[in-house]
Amino acid sequence: MRDYSSDRIDLRSDTVTQPTPAMRDAMHHARVGDDVLGDDPTVTELEQRIAALCGKEAGLFVPSGTMSNAIALRTHTSPGDEIITAVNSHIYVYEGGGYAALCGASIALVNVEGGLMNAPDVEKAIRKQAGSLSHYPDGSLVCVENTSNRGGGACYPQATLDAIAAVAKANDCAVHMDGARIFNAVIATGVPLDRMVRDYDSISICLSKSLGAPIGSVLVGSKAFIARAHRWRKMFGGGMRQSGMIASAGLYALDHNIERLSDDHQRTMTLANAINSTDGFSVDMDTVETNMIYFHSETPASEVMGHLQSKGIDVMDIQPNTCRIVVHLHITDEDIAQIINVFSEM
Repeated sequence: MRDYSSDRIDLRSDTVTQPTPAMRDAMHHARVGDDVLGDDPTVTELEQRIAALCGKEAGLFVPSGTMSNAIALRTHTSPGDEIITAVNSHIYVYEGGGYAALCGASIALVNVEGGLMNAPDVEKAIRKQAGSLSHYPDGSLVCVENTSNRGGGACYPQATLDAIAAVAKANDCAVHMDGARIFNAVIATGVPLDRMVRDYDSISICLSKSLGAPIGSVLVGSKAFIARAHRWRKMFGGGMRQSGMIASAGLYALDHNIERLSDDHQRTMTLANAINSTDGFSVDMDTVETNMIYFHSETPASEVMGHLQSKGIDVMDIQPNTCRIVVHLHITDEDIAQIINVFSEM
C-alpha cells in the first residue's frame, strides 16, 4: 500500500504512517461537537467502542500514548508511591521521566527475559512502607507493556499476563497495561482483546501507530477510574474541542486496519529471516512476533543506518550496534524485496 508520494521506504516507526484517502474522507465528514463540554458524538463513539472491545466500562480520548500513560499513572498513584515496570518499558525509557515529574513517584525496574517480565520477578520488586520503618515507598502500581517495544515487538503469553495481574492484586497494587500496539498482540496471539486485558485495571491504546491514524490514544477502565482520569486530562492540557475529526480516523482504523496487521507481521518475519541470514547481521528471532525487528550489526549502527539512507531506506539506530525496523501499512512486498536486496549487497 502506498497512499502518499514518496520515493523512500520509511521503517523508523509505525508512527510515520499517513492517513489513507478513505481515512481522510472519514475525517472530512465526521460529526463533531465540543468534547471538553462532552458533546462530540464521534469522540464518544470511539471511547465507548474501544472500552467495549476491552470489556471495560468507559474510555477517554487523549492526544498521545505518552499522555494516556501519564494520566493512568497519575490516576492510580499518589506522590511518594512506587511504580513497578520492566527495565525496557516505554514509560521508563521514552516518556521523559513523567512518572517522577507528574506523579512524584519512584520506579522499581524489573529485569526481562526475551524482552518480557515474569510474575516472580515482579513480586520481588514490589515494596511496601508498612513494616519497613517507613524506609520504603509504597509500591502501588504494576505496569506491563504489550507488545514490548524494546523487547523486539514480543507479545506476553496470556498466562504471564494473568500471573502478573494476580501478583499485583495480591500485593494491593493496581495494574496498568501500556497497550500502544495491543492490536498487534491480539492478531499475533489470537487471544481476544477483552480476554487479554481482563484482569487489568486500565489500558492505554494508541491509534497512531500500527492502526495508521494520524493522532490519538484511548485510555480505558472502570467508570470511576475514567472519571478521575478525566480531571487529570484537564490538568495536563489534554482536553480538545472538535476532536471528532481525529477520533473518526480511529473509528476508521478499527474497521479497516486491524485484521490487515497479519500482513505486516508476515512481511516482518520474511525480512527478519533474511537479515538474520546475512553475514555481519543477527536478529533474536524469538522476539520477532509482530511488526518489529531489532537487528545487530558488526559495524556501527550509525554507519549501517547511513548506508541504508543512501539507498532510500530509513531505519532507527537504537544502540551502538543495534538498529530498529518497524513494518507498517505503507510497506509493500516490493519494498521488502528491495530491502533484502540492499542488505545482501552490504
